[in-house]
Amino acid sequence: MEVLVRLPLPMTTPPHMTPDEFRAIGHRMIDWIADYHTSHEARPVRPPIAPGAVLGQLPTHPPEQPADAGEWDRIFDDLQKIIVPNLLHWQSPNFFGYFPCNSTGPGILGELASAGFGVNGMLWATSPAATELEMRTLDWMAELIGLPERFQFGDTPHARGGGCIQSTASDSTLVSLLAARSQARAAGADPSALRLYASKHAHSSIAKAAMVAGLAAGPDDTTHLCLIDADDTHRLDASALAAAIDTDLKNGWYPAWVCATLGTTGSEAIDPLADIATAIPPHTWLHVDAAYTGAALVCPEFRWMLNGIDRVDSFCFNPHKSLLTNFDCDCFWVADQQSLTRALSIMPEYLRNQATDAGAVIDYRDWQVPLGRKFRALKLWFVLRHYGREGLQAHIREHVRLATWLETQINGDDRFVLVAPRITGLVCFRLASGDRETRRLLEQVNASGAAFLSHTTLPDETGTDRYVIRVAIGGVLTQERHVRSLWHVFEDFAGS
Repeated sequence: MEVLVRLPLPMTTPPHMTPDEFRAIGHRMIDWIADYHTSHEARPVRPPIAPGAVLGQLPTHPPEQPADAGEWDRIFDDLQKIIVPNLLHWQSPNFFGYFPCNSTGPGILGELASAGFGVNGMLWATSPAATELEMRTLDWMAELIGLPERFQFGDTPHARGGGCIQSTASDSTLVSLLAARSQARAAGADPSALRLYASKHAHSSIAKAAMVAGLAAGPDDTTHLCLIDADDTHRLDASALAAAIDTDLKNGWYPAWVCATLGTTGSEAIDPLADIATAIPPHTWLHVDAAYTGAALVCPEFRWMLNGIDRVDSFCFNPHKSLLTNFDCDCFWVADQQSLTRALSIMPEYLRNQATDAGAVIDYRDWQVPLGRKFRALKLWFVLRHYGREGLQAHIREHVRLATWLETQINGDDRFVLVAPRITGLVCFRLASGDRETRRLLEQVNASGAAFLSHTTLPDETGTDRYVIRVAIGGVLTQERHVRSLWHVFEDFAGS
């Protein structure tokens, strides 16, 4: 017979911070972060670092003893000497790569409050305020960007659609696809006959979502995923989509899901939503990925891209890109919340509670893949209350103005070729002299530390993919002088 030996518990307590210690170090950390945000001009945007350089400065083994009186001094010292010099500084006013990843004072404070509360908003019952604040904040945001009321909770939360905060647009793509798959199965569709459609310029998360959903064996598996050709401005060709769907229907496929992109990653192309809505069958789920460009919808002059929204089943965009909210924060809405929760809801006994059983509440664990969820709505709520509608609009319009200025300079210089229509803050160009020179220009700029850029490839008028530099303007700290300096850098290196 096995005998369990019970060892005595240690007669020590963990070295928790006292409230006074937490207050003192917390104040110091806030000051340190504020100083970091005012010191970008003094350092290169991208560090000259080799792989493994940070690892080589960190101890191989974790600390054995609790912190002594000087440990937090050493932690701050390591932050300054090891971490900061070896970051790609996304908040630098000279960061123009990928897309913006905004971080602001209100967002940071909202993140801090969320961490301080330490709640899990998986159910209404596990944190009522977390759920209801998110519901109202998503209704605010839907109103701010011009979404129809059917995407809002309103005063009858279960009557129609509503919104939630996902981590990124990639998660929204996945859950919309899972909802579409569930809807198709409920309609009697053969799971092996489901077809998905998106532009060839759509985000890579679509192929990944198909893989996760079991509808693709890998990123190149197009058995179920049909990538549609684009027109000469890189928008999905709605007539090609209609033709593909017609052919698939004749061959026994079930068109289950279509993704329209408002602002593709490569060039910010705006897929023609109204034409896509007309091209697809009534039963097909239409998802809109507006991850970057959706922020511009706070300005009425950009609402033209929502033409066709009345046919849309789900919609998402990332306030963490260029709407002043810290990563991660993706706003996701559905027109029919039950179509989403049917695909994702599961109720183990340990989660049962009176409010859920009565159907009186929204439980956000049914709107996402994970069970647990952060109190992300706080930072978005803080941002909206700090900036208001007018502040958000001013931020977008200023960076559109700066992008327009840069576009004008590029267009007036024969050394450069604009390769895509500018929509908001993204400018795409190449050197007329060729791909090798374009790549060299980007590498020179990035190596200099004066700015950071990223690239893509886009087809030219002959259909040949060409190397393209992307300049994404939208950083919180970016001003006209930074964009002018970037242009002068382009001029200098292009002529070298």
